[in-house]
Amino acid sequence: MFDRAHDARVRAAAFGWLEEQIARHGDVLPRPVLAQGFLLGGVRIPLVGPQGIFKPQVLREVPLSITTAPHGPYDDSFGPDDLLRYRYRGKDPNHADNRGLRFAMERRLPLVYLHGVVPGKYLATWPVFVVGDDPQNLVFLVAVDDATHLGLQEIQRKSDKARSDVETARRAYITAAVRVRLHQRSFRERVLDAYHRQCAFCRLRHEELLDAAHIIPDTEPGGEPIVRNGLSLCSLHHAAFDRYFIGVRPDFVIEVRPDVLNERDGPTLVHAIQALHQSKILLPNKIGLRPGKELLEIRYDRFRNAVRGGTR
Repeated sequence: MFDRAHDARVRAAAFGWLEEQIARHGDVLPRPVLAQGFLLGGVRIPLVGPQGIFKPQVLREVPLSITTAPHGPYDDSFGPDDLLRYRYRGKDPNHADNRGLRFAMERRLPLVYLHGVVPGKYLATWPVFVVGDDPQNLVFLVAVDDATHLGLQEIQRKSDKARSDVETARRAYITAAVRVRLHQRSFRERVLDAYHRQCAFCRLRHEELLDAAHIIPDTEPGGEPIVRNGLSLCSLHHAAFDRYFIGVRPDFVIEVRPDVLNERDGPTLVHAIQALHQSKILLPNKIGLRPGKELLEIRYDRFRNAVRGGTR
């Protein structure tokens, strides 16, 4: 028999533990941390396992998390309605894992969604709810909600249409925002991986201070979230690059804007900005991951316009 109180304790503990881990590691968590999990009543509860639909031993009926692995065997994706299409385990709708997610949908129980951004690293999002079942296409429909709507207690009856409409609209909005965040984090992790997690300008290796800078902004045509359109930069050099203090030629050579190069403003400017002039950026080992020269040409033209205009 389903023990809702026990189930709620486990989920609440999992969500609280995830908050702690994100405060410590950032919102992209390493798999060993998730596999280690947390202790509850002397029992260790992992958040991830070998299968994408994961149910720890302390939960009998319902999974605790669903995972999308980068380059995995399942084609999980967001649809035009911004709901996640999460593939069944196998092709049997009555597989135990599929039945577990169906049970979560019927009881409206919150889950953790772990999105693999690069091998071994996952963006954790919760609570997510299974809101639809499509046996014909072998997918569940999954929506994200916010922490004030965990649903760990019994909820109002389904016939409350007004409540349902508000809930649907709220979840669609939040899921769309999460979809954007997933793409942003995936882009960052792929770019940092390509540059061996160091700044392409100064080689700084403190990951907490590194960003994935777009060569062509993602708000523009051509500004795709692909590694060829990215540079791994520390926060200082990201800001300097975005504001055209620094440019990068298509041959990967750094130029500092002349007025900045001639400025006198203390050791930080001298060593962190001016000293980069005419040096080459760090490049990924794989040629296919290096900055697109056509993209650098567009960006460098803008830098030269900033030089002519004296932009600060």
